[in-house]
Amino acid sequence: VQLQASGGGLVQAGGSLRLSCAASGRSIRTYTMAWFRQAPGKERDFVAAINNGGVFTDYGDSVKGRFTISRDNAKNAVYLQVNSLEPEDTAIYYCAANFLGNLKAPLRDYEHWGQGTLVTVSS
Repeated sequence: VQLQASGGGLVQAGGSLRLSCAASGRSIRTYTMAWFRQAPGKERDFVAAINNGGVFTDYGDSVKGRFTISRDNAKNAVYLQVNSLEPEDTAIYYCAANFLGNLKAPLRDYEHWGQGTLVTVSS
């Protein structure tokens, strides 16, 4: 599976963005999909995950109530709606795919990664 993330940009604190992840090569119907992010000088952290059917989701504590993950298997795509952005949300956001994975699976279990899209939040 090849993943292409897009939708990042420069936004003021309190603003919103919608990140997209387009998949190609094979269907993502059997994959748990997730977003991770990596701020400068920091480790890559979990943001959100959604199961293959799109019914169940999980979020990192710092984004709960502000971010929403969704997917459209017919379009082979995953989305991340990011609201109420804070400067601390500044990072490169990566989408990832984990074949038949658990929502709580660690980063190392994700087999496929996109190239990332940069989100910069100004104060």
